[in-house]
Amino acid sequence: MLATLHPTEECMWVTVRWQHNKVIQPGGEVIAAEGDSVTLNCTFEIRSDYFFWYRQFPGKAPEFLISHFGTGKLMSNPVPGFSIKVSKGQEQMNLEISSPTVTDSAVYYCAVKPTVTGNNKTLYKNLHGKQYFTTSTRGHHTL
Repeated sequence: MLATLHPTEECMWVTVRWQHNKVIQPGGEVIAAEGDSVTLNCTFEIRSDYFFWYRQFPGKAPEFLISHFGTGKLMSNPVPGFSIKVSKGQEQMNLEISSPTVTDSAVYYCAVKPTVTGNNKTLYKNLHGKQYFTTSTRGHHTL
């Protein structure tokens, strides 16, 4: 299930999906002012050596962002402003977005090889005063 996204100058919505056999995603929110870095977490129950992040803009096909091999080697040239960090046990993979803006409104996918299920979060800008970005858990979804 994908949310309908309507990015405007006043509001930014980003849905983040995680893909794996079993994803463990802590609840709660992460808040950052516009321009601050944002970290999107992806945690798995089983170990993997291949990690991937994608994003999908409304009405567009998914776009590859970055991939990583479990040894620590990047398997691709990342999109500028995006980086990936994998835990030593290879059970957690985080996407770091430096200086996010409204133009980063998209659905973000975390994937490992092989994957079939996921979890999503929503990232949006607060309309009061400073521009803020918040992520909050929406629940588990099967793709």
